[in-house]
Amino acid sequence: MAKAPARSPKSQPAASNRERPADPARYAASKDELLEFYRQMLLIRRFEEKAGQLYGLGLIGGFCHLYIGQEAVAVGLQSALTPKDSVITGYRDHGHMLLCGIPPKDVMAELTGRQAGISKGKGGSMHMFSVEHKFYGGHGIVGAQVSLGTGLGFAHKYSGDGGVCLAYFGDGASNQGQVYESFNMAELWKLPVIYVIENNQYAMGTSVNRASSEDQLYRRGESFRIPGLQVDGMDVLACRGAAEEALAWVRAGKGPIILEMKTYRYRGHSMSDPAKYRSRDEVQAVREKSDPIEHAKRELEAFGVTEADLKLLEQDIRKIVAEAADFAESAPEPDPAQLYTDVLVESY
Repeated sequence: MAKAPARSPKSQPAASNRERPADPARYAASKDELLEFYRQMLLIRRFEEKAGQLYGLGLIGGFCHLYIGQEAVAVGLQSALTPKDSVITGYRDHGHMLLCGIPPKDVMAELTGRQAGISKGKGGSMHMFSVEHKFYGGHGIVGAQVSLGTGLGFAHKYSGDGGVCLAYFGDGASNQGQVYESFNMAELWKLPVIYVIENNQYAMGTSVNRASSEDQLYRRGESFRIPGLQVDGMDVLACRGAAEEALAWVRAGKGPIILEMKTYRYRGHSMSDPAKYRSRDEVQAVREKSDPIEHAKRELEAFGVTEADLKLLEQDIRKIVAEAADFAESAPEPDPAQLYTDVLVESY
């Protein structure tokens, strides 16, 4: 059999000399900043724990995906945003909403399907939405938010408002086709989008290295000339440092960037998932070695924050969550006539 002809020099791939973002430095937080990060992570965790309890009592129906273990990602990233920026994510969305400034009682009321919910009880756990707070969902279709987030980036650029879209998706969604269509358009048009891959190691019940031929997900944009960074998603200060670097890149007009946040969820994929595909020892090892809240707690102790100070904060958070749950349980359900509203938008 004849040998295939050798490649001519012109057909060899050229060495890349493209500019890349710098490796992000861990954010040097002040005592007050770190205390606020700790408070936000604790609020998300206690809120999610309460949501899990209400689901078990039958007060939350449908699907419910908890963010327990991943709190540092959203807290670190969204703490760097400005009011002109937008956020969009998938169905594990409660924590992101709280960080957008939506009151806990409005989120909890939505979870329980009440009229007072942020989406009038029509969205539930997976489909909450608030234009007022620049939060564009909550999406149940895997990967759908990536295309929509690209559209939000286009809107920011078209209007010239200086905003950036933070578009979250998971390691499972990173294998969806529309993700790569979005990457192509975003880089072609230099859209201000930060694609955040929350790699919690499991797409439903399949580990990322069994489902992805390239499991270093920050590299997924290379063929589209989109740079990527891999970040310790269990360290809130590493997450904030990555946000600073990514925002500087995008705001400079250099186009999109990918952040792969290496994180871990402690609970099952959803409330109906017994998570038998991993051992209890695996989960416990992550809790003991890498828990983001305990990590921040140790750093606060180095600042001189006492255990008594943190207990007072814990009491305050528990009160906020309890009041949100009480409000959600007592608020009225939507009137049946509401089924026929918000189903069509007419434009002229």
